[in-house]
Amino acid sequence: MDYQKYFTRKIGSVALKPMTRNDQFIFWGFKVLNLGLFIALPLYMVGFAGWLLGFLLTACVAGFVLSIVFQLAHTVEQTAFPVPHEITNKLEDEWAIHQLRTTANFATDNRLISWLVGGLNFQVEHHLFPKISHVHYPVISKIIRQTCEEFGVPYQVYPKMRYAVASHVAFLRQMGRA
Repeated sequence: MDYQKYFTRKIGSVALKPMTRNDQFIFWGFKVLNLGLFIALPLYMVGFAGWLLGFLLTACVAGFVLSIVFQLAHTVEQTAFPVPHEITNKLEDEWAIHQLRTTANFATDNRLISWLVGGLNFQVEHHLFPKISHVHYPVISKIIRQTCEEFGVPYQVYPKMRYAVASHVAFLRQMGRA
């Protein structure tokens, strides 16, 4: 999609500001670097079959990990799936409450999982503060949790990843029976 955005100079229907000469150099420089590092060099080093196997394996592992992270953060028993009001087409809750009701954290005390998923196991904090570095999520989570308790708003967290996986499986079973 980068190329489509570059040549149409739009993202959807929104026009992009013109790129400076330096921006053009950086854009095309990193495109060439990417092609060199992830296609040309591996093709040269291991041949087409090795490159294809490595590419497919990497894509499958990355896709699996990403899907697990998002499923454990959003499709578990305790998360809500609100629908807009029929007439007003608006959601009942305000934005922050909606984020809290529709997301869940998992394995927040596990530093290895936090590192492997880039802090996305702190999904509540990620949704509430998307521009803050994930390294701050553990501290922020304590503040959010305490505030939620004060105001009676659910703060959903599965202390272990296996609990979130079990809840996800239970949720899928429940959906299958409905």
